Amino acid sequence: MKTVRGMKIVSDDETQLRSLDELMRVFGSAKRYAFNRLLEGRNAKDIIKHLPHQFQLNKRFAEDAVLLVQSLISSQRELLPMRLEDVRAKIEKTEKKIDDYQHGRKTPKKVDLPTCLGGLHQRLEKLKAKEAELTHHLEQGTIPRVIFGGKENFYKRLKGKITNEEWKDVRSNQLYARGDKSKKGNLNIRLTYDDKTYQCYVEIANPLGQQEGKHAPRLRFPVSVPEKYEDEIIDVIMGEQVDVNTKGKPIIEYQPYTVEIQRKNGEYYVHLTYEEEVYGRELAYDEPIQAERIAGMDINIDRIAVSIVSKQGNFIKSKVFYCHELEYVKANKRNNIVGETVRDVYDWLLQENVGAVVIENIQLRQQHDTDKRFNRLTHHFKKKKLTDTIIRRGLRLGFRIKKVNPAYTSVIGRFKYRKKYGLSVHESAALVIGRRGLGYRERLPKELIHIIKTKVKRHLIALLGSMEESYKQSKSGTKQRQYLGMMLKKIENFKEEHEWSLWNILHKFCWLNQYQIQLREV
Repeated sequence: MKTVRGMKIVSDDETQLRSLDELMRVFGSAKRYAFNRLLEGRNAKDIIKHLPHQFQLNKRFAEDAVLLVQSLISSQRELLPMRLEDVRAKIEKTEKKIDDYQHGRKTPKKVDLPTCLGGLHQRLEKLKAKEAELTHHLEQGTIPRVIFGGKENFYKRLKGKITNEEWKDVRSNQLYARGDKSKKGNLNIRLTYDDKTYQCYVEIANPLGQQEGKHAPRLRFPVSVPEKYEDEIIDVIMGEQVDVNTKGKPIIEYQPYTVEIQRKNGEYYVHLTYEEEVYGRELAYDEPIQAERIAGMDINIDRIAVSIVSKQGNFIKSKVFYCHELEYVKANKRNNIVGETVRDVYDWLLQENVGAVVIENIQLRQQHDTDKRFNRLTHHFKKKKLTDTIIRRGLRLGFRIKKVNPAYTSVIGRFKYRKKYGLSVHESAALVIGRRGLGYRERLPKELIHIIKTKVKRHLIALLGSMEESYKQSKSGTKQRQYLGMMLKKIENFKEEHEWSLWNILHKFCWLNQYQIQLREV
């Protein structure tokens, strides 16, 4: 499992820091040069041979620069279909809004109708232009324009909000070196530990200061290491003694580690990446769970609900861990909250002798709309951060981790287990997730099937018959009538349908507490 640890350079040696800045600037230039040559179709090996001559970098730094931009180009190509799908979803949503406003199903709250429609039509034009651009890139095998330094900073520079020096600074603020087991873990950027002064250092090869016929000098800076990771990092950089040679000297085996140095607001941060040995593992989708107690987790932006079940699928107990601040705090604080919350979850699971964890297989997609508050809440992918932290900590502690399809877990939990065990909506969903990890299928109780075949069916027929002519003729109305007709067909043939289809009908039309039929937005 890849692990990343952060440290910080603590040095007031201005001469060495200026040398580091210059090395970062040259490395950034080499990276941008390699990016443009790759887009022109040049061979990566030829670029690597050329970079040391033009930019005075050693071969390893040249290889690392090319590797970074190759990864960038590859990720941009992989993201193209997803970005295109997101734009098309936004176009569909915008067209539906325009249709709703035009036919009176919605009314603007802050502006008059013509202004609202004008804004939506402008948004639609921009989205369609974006769709055409992405489609062109996908068909031609190209990628959209990449701005080194960031799009936001680029427009700030155009508007004069940042100086040319600040713009150059954000474009040249990175230095990267891959790990190498045969070169004491890393040749170009090496971490060392002085056991006399108990201080960690970062040593950086500086080919810009190399004299002919001599090795490149090294820049050396002390780094501050977080106390809770100190022993772990020292073990990585010091290596492990595996034998002794004929002269009685120890033979040390080093673990390869990658180092990235970033400059931000005048401070220098060191990110150490290495492979960590873990005792747990992730289970395949169809792999059985071998544990007496299993925890299902329902992960939300403001809380983690955990329900413990036996291997027979029986409910044992549940608990909710709240993290409300996660909705609005900044990135650094958010990471602390996530770490502390997940730590509390596993402390409780260890007390309860739980051996495996089942979570939802989350596939996060952008659903940005014209609602600024919604955009702000969904932008930071907080749920994914929680999920990733749960997986990593669980593997470190030796838990078996299994991901399951999250479809209708909240609906099944609300309708089937909430009242039975006196649970919250999230705790009941966590119970369903745990049972699904064990392979249990959730069939509808007979009373719910009866409600669907009588009340829901009757309501759908009445709704279809009461639609106004203008509503039927609209594009949105036609889709809704087709959807309602499909629901009726599923109810008629419910024995032949997948059981999730009936859970979906309940999700759209029923509230269990009142057994009251309600039409929700489809």
